[in-house]
Amino acid sequence: MAPRVLISDKLSDAAVQIFKDRGIDVDFQPDLGKDKDKLAEVIGQYDGLAIRSATKVTEKILAAATNLKVIGRAGIGVDNVDREAASKKGVIVMNTPFGNMITTAEHAIAMMFAVARQIPEASASTHAGKWEKSKFMGVELTGKTLGVIGAGNIGGIVCDRARGLKMKVAAYDPFLSQEKADKMGVEKVELEDLLKRADFITLHVPLTDQTRNILSRENLEKTKKGVRIINCARGGLVDEQALADLLTSGHVAGAALDVFAVEPAKENPLFGLPNVVCTPHLGAATTEAQENVALQVAEQMSDYLLTGAVTNALNMPSVTAEEAKVMGPWIKLADHLGAFIGQMTDEPVKAINILYDGSVSTMNLAALNCSVIAGIMKRANPDVNMVSAPVIAAERGVNISTTNQAKSGAFDGYIKVTVVTDKRERSIAGTVFSDGKPRFIQIKGINIDAEVGAHMLYTTNEDVPGIIGTLGMTMGENGVNIANFTLGRSAAKGEAIALLYVDDVVPNDVIGKLHATGMFRQIKPLVFDVA
Repeated sequence: MAPRVLISDKLSDAAVQIFKDRGIDVDFQPDLGKDKDKLAEVIGQYDGLAIRSATKVTEKILAAATNLKVIGRAGIGVDNVDREAASKKGVIVMNTPFGNMITTAEHAIAMMFAVARQIPEASASTHAGKWEKSKFMGVELTGKTLGVIGAGNIGGIVCDRARGLKMKVAAYDPFLSQEKADKMGVEKVELEDLLKRADFITLHVPLTDQTRNILSRENLEKTKKGVRIINCARGGLVDEQALADLLTSGHVAGAALDVFAVEPAKENPLFGLPNVVCTPHLGAATTEAQENVALQVAEQMSDYLLTGAVTNALNMPSVTAEEAKVMGPWIKLADHLGAFIGQMTDEPVKAINILYDGSVSTMNLAALNCSVIAGIMKRANPDVNMVSAPVIAAERGVNISTTNQAKSGAFDGYIKVTVVTDKRERSIAGTVFSDGKPRFIQIKGINIDAEVGAHMLYTTNEDVPGIIGTLGMTMGENGVNIANFTLGRSAAKGEAIALLYVDDVVPNDVIGKLHATGMFRQIKPLVFDVA
């Protein structure tokens, strides 16, 4: 059955066609996102939801989204999606951060020109029949210093355009290396230095706890007299009241803002001030950008629903289509290892330690980690998946550690998972053979070679005669069919384990009879998703 996707906002016809061409059953209802009650009523029918900014994906909507697997936001901002609720629900949230880079960068440059030459005010004055040529004295950009706060994707484009305008560019970005700065042709500086030297300051960072009010009153007062401020990134990066005060005092010569702390911005201390240019969040508002993000979100959602490839996800590691093909068996193995150890562990988990050896150590370990954690958590919460598992583990204070190492044994690669509780540690290791099937290769330090079955029975005992006979006789007398079995032991007369492959779940009364023999230290029925 083909996956179903609902488009609840306005997306281009070309994006709708992409879903259809990829074999997705798409339902295009561009006005539905405005009706939250109707959306909640129908969302349970869909595997994917494609949106822009009009649809608000709240906790209530997600509670009704019983089949939803992915939300795709055509654009970069996901303020209209409850990401925490989506993660707990196991729903991937994707955006398209690169579709509007050029458009947003160009808008910042346009705003810089507008505030440098007071173009909006001069235009309004001229439209009013005035000819106030001497009133609108501007400044040139050539030779001026542009301070760029955030030199990532969009900020990097602004730097490039500014250098083309013969501006001197100073960039502050904690993640910008000196090598990258040299390649970009910009001067890497600290924020304090940028504030003192820049004639224009433009912001290109996300809104986080670290960047909120990065241009605070204190920092704005440190700026060069006559500075002009441009913000086309996110509202909340600038203290708007402080900026208004400094514009009024004349310390700041002008400002251009496309974003505001509260949107839609109907009232703001900056409104009505001279040489303040304001636009209603138009950074991505070009025909090209809107088309690009719509096409990208359609491709990304289709890739995930059809192949498992994850691109530009905000709550899960990305997995390319090529990685998905290679890693598929390993992701399945990681889930099986987690499921085994999760079903064996009855007490609260304190830590999960994951070792990657050989060929698997070079793969996308973040995605494999998610699969291991999901496998472990499924025993307590059957609805958990690769998206929600890390969130649940973090909420419970479970420490996750990862180690990767070069090939150290007989296998080209293997994964070993160790779970730590207050009482004990448990470990299991596995690999993927050339046939693509996962195998358990070690349990409790005992080497084995066991395929993964849908229903298995795990036992531990002292290595003494009669164990196999007891297992076979007890099962046979109670109508439990053994399809196969695997044995292992640490040493002669040491600890031994057995894995029985059975046709269905072993009844509790049969397990009770095995315990009653006194021959087994541990007996545990196991269930695996081998589909």
